[in-house]
Amino acid sequence: MKRVVVTGMSAITALGQDWSSFRNALEQGENAVVYMSQWDTVEGLNTRLAAPIPDFEKPKHYKRQKVRSMGRVSLMSTLATERALKQAVLLDNSVVTDGSTGVAYGSSTGSTAPIVPFGNLMQTGQMKGVTATSYLQMMAHTTAVNIGVFFGTQGRTITTSSACTSGAQGIGYAYEAIKFGKQKVMIAGGAEELCITGAAVFDTLFATSIKNDTPKKTPRPFDKDRDGLVIGEGACTLILEELEHAQARGANILAELVGFGTNSDGLHVTQPTKETMAKAMELALEDAQLASEDIGYVNAHGTSTDRGDIAETNATHDVLGNVPISSLKSYLGHTLGACGAIEAWASIHMMNENWFAPTVNLETVDEECAELDYIVGAPRKINTDYIMTNNFAFGGINSSLIFKRWR
Repeated sequence: MKRVVVTGMSAITALGQDWSSFRNALEQGENAVVYMSQWDTVEGLNTRLAAPIPDFEKPKHYKRQKVRSMGRVSLMSTLATERALKQAVLLDNSVVTDGSTGVAYGSSTGSTAPIVPFGNLMQTGQMKGVTATSYLQMMAHTTAVNIGVFFGTQGRTITTSSACTSGAQGIGYAYEAIKFGKQKVMIAGGAEELCITGAAVFDTLFATSIKNDTPKKTPRPFDKDRDGLVIGEGACTLILEELEHAQARGANILAELVGFGTNSDGLHVTQPTKETMAKAMELALEDAQLASEDIGYVNAHGTSTDRGDIAETNATHDVLGNVPISSLKSYLGHTLGACGAIEAWASIHMMNENWFAPTVNLETVDEECAELDYIVGAPRKINTDYIMTNNFAFGGINSSLIFKRWR
């Protein structure tokens, strides 16, 4: 078995496009949620809240012929990947294009704008607006494919379109590809672009926050007054590498990925199951050959939904006991396919700095949530060599990743 390390990573988020900006926002304790006035005309939509990225544009150095097949979600994924490869000192390195490097990347869906012409086609029989690149932008595997084509990777391509576990599974399956000797390097992560359709999906399930008058006071993971999630957007890429390969080229190692667990409930598409959530965490611990007490911090999925928070916290307590825990979705909203990757990126940074952000807006823990060491109010100093980050998705898909501090 090969050991797997992180040698590059980059995220594009509503709180900034680098760790310094992101951390500063966490220190300020204010989230990125805003009122979406452009949604006011939508009849029947209850929520008006989202966490958009205010400053993302197509990079000026990207030539048109290279990005014709990309919508916003693929553009964000590609830029995050370019920055991560640059940090790993692998940008323009032959290892990226000689078959040694693969891609494992996901999103809940592709770009949504091209869906409109196809819908009109089905309704009116007119092809207006349907172009040669429409499907390429909207397909569920658009991020993985466009990343691979843009950087010329010839290794395996793993597309993880598994809703809220897309990014986490992208990282997990990339880890396994290296661990079992199939690739030397993997580009891994997830992304999602903001669209009203995402809000509508959860709105029909009465799972969105409708605190429209107080956007900065929601979402409220684990809080007794939480009323649902807020949709966000973003992208994040981790460069995973076989340890020996990284050391041979003198790479700067940011962390080691030591455990991955994933499974499914097999019971219900939208209702979470505590027992199988717990099993995913146990699988990650078993893979990492760790005891529960080795985990010093958990980055929770923490969506701020009624049943989800209760099931997750009780599963976490059953496996790890009274462990320190917080949710970054209280700052970013729910970035869907991106959340697993963004939360892994932030958790690695926090572990390396012995500094962990609190859950913002958490004032009174719901009595049905488990007794955990909820980080609230101010950031917490924790010196730990192991952190766990968990994500759970529609379809009863559960995932757990364990990262180790590199010493």
